[in-house]
Amino acid sequence: MFDVIIIGGGAAGFYCAIHIAEANPELKVAILERGKQVLSKVKVSGGGRCNVTHAEFEPSSLVKNYPRGEKELLGPFHIYSTLDTIAFFEKRGIHIKTESDGRMFPESNSSQTIINCFLNEIRKYEITLLKSSSVINLLPQKDSKLDEKVAWQVQSVKKTYQAKRIVVATGSSTKIWTLLEQLGHKIVSPVPSLFTFNINDSRISGIPGLSMQARIEILPRQMMGKEVNAKFKSRVNRALNLIEEGPVLITHWGLSGPAVLKLSARAARLLNDYDYRFRVRINWMPDYHKQGLLSLFNEIKQIDPKKTIYKTKAIDIPARLWGKLVVASDIAKDLKWADVSRKQLERLSQFITASEFNVDGKSTFKEEFVTAGGVDLKEVNFKTFESKILPHLYFAGEVLNIDAVTGGFNFQNAWTGAYIASQAIVKSL
Repeated sequence: MFDVIIIGGGAAGFYCAIHIAEANPELKVAILERGKQVLSKVKVSGGGRCNVTHAEFEPSSLVKNYPRGEKELLGPFHIYSTLDTIAFFEKRGIHIKTESDGRMFPESNSSQTIINCFLNEIRKYEITLLKSSSVINLLPQKDSKLDEKVAWQVQSVKKTYQAKRIVVATGSSTKIWTLLEQLGHKIVSPVPSLFTFNINDSRISGIPGLSMQARIEILPRQMMGKEVNAKFKSRVNRALNLIEEGPVLITHWGLSGPAVLKLSARAARLLNDYDYRFRVRINWMPDYHKQGLLSLFNEIKQIDPKKTIYKTKAIDIPARLWGKLVVASDIAKDLKWADVSRKQLERLSQFITASEFNVDGKSTFKEEFVTAGGVDLKEVNFKTFESKILPHLYFAGEVLNIDAVTGGFNFQNAWTGAYIASQAIVKSL
């Protein structure tokens, strides 16, 4: 019999096991992993560098990065937050560096550093690691009629185990969600959270790899059969956080980059309802609005009338994008500023400050698949991360209906939940 069985050999599972064993080395702890490999998501995170957390140290600001879980995580982040995560790794000889965008990585720039740390820790504390042990059933004491010291029976494809406490840290596992649902938990149906936008449009085709600071907005669809007015649409979008400013990356298939990924997380359920077919508006130069840019173009028309528009970039915008937008505005490549019409300049100003694009589908962001959905947060005690429905059952990580924007925030949720659950378990045993 184990004191604690942790289901899931990922970031949250390992972190929880290590903290339990560190707090009380006498406890017998096991990690059950369904696959042949552990920590697979850690390995691919941050392009193989492992984005362990984000340089956001105030809990009230940190929670703003969680479209689902913002309210619930405020208390936990006061208990265990970014500085605690950094201290955990520093204590084990892993120095964490901060990049210009706030993302934090091991100085080695290798996720293997984090993986090796976790594997060394479970060996040090003699934590049992059982791979290829997919869980097929969970039986609480009242169902299994076990000794009263045993709270749970865990049936895997290989063997049945008994435990005083269990932690579910399986991420987005539909099989585990189904088991939890059968035991009485409500599961919020999962939808993709971090994804890029598929767009086929001549204004951005043929220029992949181009990135710039831009403002991007998801446009609401028709409401009540009538298109809502612009003022109301803007108010709705701001209320739903459907406007984001930051780096936007043009790719072979459409748009990506931090601003797009943040939008995809905040609007995950809405865009699922839209079947990932919607419109976005982009201001490629957020410091300008249409009329201001038009005034600038009219000045240039007076100052440099003999220069061609196509070759004379009037603003600080990448030349390849400028050329695409000029051509899209029906401006010939050899047309001079002196000969351009007001209508053409208005169109160019519109495309720079308010280009609208049809999005037709999504693509997964690298290998870092994140979902919105999971165990209903109302059924979890966030002082302990214990189930309110089933005693001695704890949660950590994305098995809960918590997800974040990109940048290390999903890992911070895993570290925080795993730590708090570990301490509550140790106190209860």
